[in-house]
Amino acid sequence: MEETNERTVTEETSERTVAEETSGSTVTETNESPVAETETIQTAPDAVKEARKHFSKLGLMYFLGTLIIQALQYGTLALVKHIRPEWLEDPNISIVLMILPMYLLGMPALIALVKQVPAEKIEPRHMKGGHFALSVMMGYAVMIVSNIAGLIVTVIISLVKGGLVQNEMVNLTSSANVLLLFFFTVCCAPLYEEYIFRKLIVDRTVRYGQGVAVLTSGLMFGLFHGNFNQFVYAFSLGTFLAFLYVKTGKLKITVGIHMIVNFVGGVLVPSLLKLLNFDRYFEIVRDGMDTDALMAYYMDNLWGWMIYFCFMLCVFGVVVAGGVLLIVSLVQKKFRFDKGRVSIPKGKRFSTVILNLGMLLFTVTWILMIALQLFA
Repeated sequence: MEETNERTVTEETSERTVAEETSGSTVTETNESPVAETETIQTAPDAVKEARKHFSKLGLMYFLGTLIIQALQYGTLALVKHIRPEWLEDPNISIVLMILPMYLLGMPALIALVKQVPAEKIEPRHMKGGHFALSVMMGYAVMIVSNIAGLIVTVIISLVKGGLVQNEMVNLTSSANVLLLFFFTVCCAPLYEEYIFRKLIVDRTVRYGQGVAVLTSGLMFGLFHGNFNQFVYAFSLGTFLAFLYVKTGKLKITVGIHMIVNFVGGVLVPSLLKLLNFDRYFEIVRDGMDTDALMAYYMDNLWGWMIYFCFMLCVFGVVVAGGVLLIVSLVQKKFRFDKGRVSIPKGKRFSTVILNLGMLLFTVTWILMIALQLFA
């Protein structure tokens, strides 16, 4: 794309800490971005037009990738239902049939499509181990708080429509094999999702400013999950991870945090809940809450409850600490975004980034799928 911008550039190289933009001191970085914070960029109308075309192509590639993934998943399920319908009664087989085609064929096809869109390299910057731990706490706090918010809205919608909002993937994973969940949610998902929704998107949108890149990454990542509750926390966590990536240029940082979050929520929590033997508890409730039976239940599962209580105390501590760090960082305005080498004028950013053919196809498709999940 030809540059039509007239720029006044002040060259500067400065050592600073991205932790000052996230937690007070997280990442030491050398500011060598194409556009320094003191640059003045004048954007000509044709540059905005080129930006809209760029986002449209990016959205179109993700939309086509979405179609391929959905076709592979539902095509595989339809084929198995026709040949071996009894397999679909096993939650482990159902998960494999839904996820394996996506990881083996769908996502590689999506990656190949997106790579046709021009990208810019983000220079890697150092992050210390202690600062990584602080980022983990903040990321986990973001996920927990936004998950609670999503659950509250989902419950309200359930009450309004007079029935539970169903989430088929959650229903499947609740009774799936722990090792299978570990492989897919901890090993595979963070690697694929961080590459596709962090690196590929941010590298292709950072030219328009770090803020644009971070929000685009978070939005598309959230929508891709296809249900409202996951959208809320995936958007929030995805935005935070995109911020870390745009400031460090290191995907291993966001992959590591994503793996930890998925391990705790997708593997550790379900494993701990199994120690509590809730099936027996609900059986007692259905039978009238007999006091002797209830006391026997608690005594039989005492160690499970003690372990779960200690775990919840740890979660509470991490969420409080991470939340405090986030609030302090926000109050002190440490979440700062550098300008890109192409500036989209205020008032035209939403229309430029979202209101184009490709991005509309992607966003509207996923919004409809989320609405269907909520009200079906």
